[in-house]
Amino acid sequence: MSFRPHAATPGLTLARLLLASVFVVMGAWRLWGAAQGVPTSGATLTFSAAELLLGLLVAAGWKLRWTALAAALLMVVDAVLSHPFWSFAEPARSAQLLHFMKNVCMVGGLWLLSLTAPASRRR
Repeated sequence: MSFRPHAATPGLTLARLLLASVFVVMGAWRLWGAAQGVPTSGATLTFSAAELLLGLLVAAGWKLRWTALAAALLMVVDAVLSHPFWSFAEPARSAQLLHFMKNVCMVGGLWLLSLTAPASRRR
C-alpha cells in the first residue's frame, strides 16, 4: 500500500515549502553575497544558482517527483563535499557531522516528497 495524494493538502504544501526554503534562502544568500563583492568561486556560484532554481521549482511544485529527487542529489553532493566530518579532529568533527546529518535528513524528506508527489497524467 502506498500513499499517493491526488491533490496537495495544506499540510503537504507546507512541508514542500519548508523543504524548498533552505534551497531558496541559502542559494539566494550566497548569490547576493557574491553580487555584493564577497569572494566566491565559480563552483560555489554554480552550486548556489542550481540550489536557488531547484528550491523555486520544488516550492512551485513543478514536476515535483523529478525536482525533489534532483534536490536530494544536490544535498548528497553537498554533504560529501562540504561536510567531510571524517577528515576532521574534534571538536570540528562533531560540528561537521551535525551538518552532514542535516543534509542526510533533508535527503530523506526530499525523497519522501518525490514518492508522495502526484503522478503526472498524460492525456
